[in-house]
Order: sequence, then structure tokens, then C-alpha cells
Amino acid sequence: MKIYTVGGAVRDQLLGLPVKDHDHVVVGATPEDMLRQGFRPVGKDFPVFLHPKTQEEYALARTERKTAPGYRGFVFHTAPDVTLEDDLVRRDLTINAIAQAEDGTLTDPFGGIQDIQNQVFRHVSEAFGEDPVRILRLARFAARFDTFTVAPPTMELMRRMVQDGEVDALVAERVWQEVAKGLMEARPSRMLTVLQECGALARIMGEIQLSERLLQVIDHAAAQGLDLPVRFAALLLRLPKDAIEQLSERLRVPNECRELAVMAARELDNINDALDLTAEAVVSMCERCDGLRKPQRFAQLLQAVACDGLVAGDFPQAARLQGGLDAARAVNAGALAQGCAEPKRIPEVIHAARVAAVQAFLAQA
Repeated sequence: MKIYTVGGAVRDQLLGLPVKDHDHVVVGATPEDMLRQGFRPVGKDFPVFLHPKTQEEYALARTERKTAPGYRGFVFHTAPDVTLEDDLVRRDLTINAIAQAEDGTLTDPFGGIQDIQNQVFRHVSEAFGEDPVRILRLARFAARFDTFTVAPPTMELMRRMVQDGEVDALVAERVWQEVAKGLMEARPSRMLTVLQECGALARIMGEIQLSERLLQVIDHAAAQGLDLPVRFAALLLRLPKDAIEQLSERLRVPNECRELAVMAARELDNINDALDLTAEAVVSMCERCDGLRKPQRFAQLLQAVACDGLVAGDFPQAARLQGGLDAARAVNAGALAQGCAEPKRIPEVIHAARVAAVQAFLAQA
């Protein structure tokens, strides 16, 4: 039995980057061998085990056979006679198909080290074309390693996969998982341009029309270190509400991302015009956006609109609205409700008090 470290851990080590997770391949072993050594089985589709101490993943070397469209249509085979090269040839990119033995020796049958040095994404074999998730993964890697380019044969293979309908077989949850990860990388615009170049963007997020401006906006959001809901909202900020709802429904986007994106698109003009808004209008926006109950989301709303303006520092509209929200929230609604002789007028009284508080804040600003 031989154990090798594979995938991202080896790649990142060669790139001089911090190594976060270690994945291992075990050659020459059976599931029974792993169990005897205290490993805990966790794999459903093929044998994967957790180390009894480190809890890192150890997978038996395997081969795969395509049986149906999409990324789930595979049959896996594991046996002691499956070699390391048999396992590596099924991996997506050459830079992820390098193995390191326990003594530090590297096995690189497909030129991954050279591709790291040349900063190239290249598929290992035609097996890449059998799994459409690999298009999304490559695009996500492009957002992380933004100086790497896609090898022309790999881009051509991705285009054929799109044309053959492989991307259409992707399940929504997996698409969103990869897109979300890509949005959280250092340069998410690269993910979008790679997806557009191979034709996948039109299939999975056809509502989005890329422009130089939009690419700048999403990279600006990343440069500010903003949360995923804000980055998603910034990406969709110029889309109609119906288009945002349609995309979010199709990709099963989490509610916090969908709701912020819809709200930001709806309030874009109001926020940009905030310096001219009356106290009444400011309070109405705070109430409409549920900012009184969810101030953190209101702050994210302002961040998303600031990204659209490529604002990294002072954004006076945000300061005005945030200050207005703080003033409105400072009103003691409970005390006003208790002191109101006419219960039907309670909402009116509280609203008026908030408007007065915001008016006082604006007079001082």
C-alpha cells in the first residue's frame, strides 16, 4: 500500500501558496485494508476514508467510466491493481494531476509542473469532456489564478462540451456552488470571461450581458473583500427584477443573496439620488427595505450600490442613508405605542417620529 498527496495541496505547494487541505490517494489497498488501519469510510459513490487522527480524506485509486450525461453519470472502479497513473489520468487539469509520495518524490505524468511554470490551464485527457462541472471548476480557478491562461485545445474542448449539451445536464445546486466560490475569489471577472468564451455563460446565466464596466464592478467588489450577497447583488445590479428572480430561481440561489440582489436593483436610483431625498423619502426607503429590523442587510445594500459606482472610499449617499437609518432606529417605538391613545394611529405616530428624527439628523449633516 502506497499513499500519495494529490491535487490542490501539491499544486499550491509548487506555487508557493499556503496549503489548506490535503487530499490523498491510496494505491494497492482494499477497503478492508483501510478499515483495519482505523480509517473511517465516508464515500458513497466510491471508497473514501477519513484518517483516524487528522480527519483528512484518503481515496482509493480509481478509474471511471461515463454512463450518462452530466456529472453524475459515472461508474467508478477501485482495486489494488489500479495504478497511480490510472487515477491521475481521470483528473481535470494537469496542474491538479501531480502526486507527491511520502518521501517528497513527485509523480507528474502529464506535465503539470511545466504548466504551472508557464501558467497554463490544460486538460489532462479527453476524460475532461465527460464532466461539465470541470468547465465551472476551470473558470473558478481562473478567478483565483488570474494570470493563468486556458490552453487553446482545452478551450476548444469546453466549447464542444457546451455545444453537445453537457452543460445543460448540470444540476442547479452544483452550478451555484461553483459560481459562488468563483465570486469569492480575488478576480471573479476571469470566471465570467472564461465562461463566456466557451459559451457556458449563456447557458447557465444567460441574463448576464458582460461589459467592461460590469467586469470592473465585480472585481471592485472582490477588492473590497465584500460578502457573497453583496458581490452577487453588484453583479446583477443593472438587471430587471424579473430577470434577477428568474436567474435566482433557476440556480436555487440562497434567499439572502436573491433578496439583496432584488432590493439593490430596485433601490439603485433612489440610493444614487440620496443626497436629494427628503426625510420622508429616507424613512420610507428604510421601511421598504426592512432596514429597521435588518440593519446589516441595509448596510450591504449600500455597499452593493457603491460598487456600481466603483467607490472605494467616501460615498456620501451611503453616509446620508446610514445616518438616517440610525436616527430612525433610535426612536423608541415601544414607548410611542404605549403613549398613543388611539391604537389605530400607532403606525402613523411612529412613522412621523422617525421622519422628525431623520429630519433633525439631515439638518445637522
